Amino acid sequence: MNSRMELVQPLEAAVEHSPLARARLHRQMTVEETARRAGISEEYARWLEEGRVYRFPSPDDALLAALLYATALGLDNREARELAGLPVPAATVERSPLPRLLVLGVILVALVVVAAVTLIPHGGAGTKRTAGAVVLPPPWRVDVTVLNGSGDINYTRQIASHVQALGYTIKHVGRADSFSYPQTAVYFPPTCESLALRLAKQLGVPTKPLPGGSGPCKLWVIAGPARGPGE
Repeated sequence: MNSRMELVQPLEAAVEHSPLARARLHRQMTVEETARRAGISEEYARWLEEGRVYRFPSPDDALLAALLYATALGLDNREARELAGLPVPAATVERSPLPRLLVLGVILVALVVVAAVTLIPHGGAGTKRTAGAVVLPPPWRVDVTVLNGSGDINYTRQIASHVQALGYTIKHVGRADSFSYPQTAVYFPPTCESLALRLAKQLGVPTKPLPGGSGPCKLWVIAGPARGPGE
């Protein structure tokens, strides 16, 4: 229990600098007040501001919570694009509030995924190509465990958020057996190589086989340093 609290504490100082937190503070609103207006729990609100979407029961729950939270903040088109890091057009007179759900969808994708996408490189040298067309199960049927293999819990959470944003089911986020892993990689049992190659290609990291194992395919992503050898 104590180790879990020690891992969470470093995030608290960064919460106030997240785009959603800045928008909330600009309106002089507390997390509790905004969560109440959105009709979601304070815990959900904090997960959104911290970018910890892997905590939600499902991607749909995370999407719904983000839409409700952004609506409670009253974000308009211009501010939504600013928060998402998109170009903001010159100010024009709006005749009607254009599809806000589309704008809020852009916010969700940008706020939850952009950090992980920019920090995780693409094109890992260790990734192999499959020899033929293999019919693979959809990502949400694949359980993925994400482990901290470098001591950087923030980077590990970013990877977990990225994996969940790709549609996979996050089974667990925790600590690896050591913090000496030199790079991020996807680990797989012998029968799950095709699934591992797909996820590794999406993350831009190599794959590593595991000995033995049978039954339903499960994958492990062990996060190395944010900038490690070969990444």
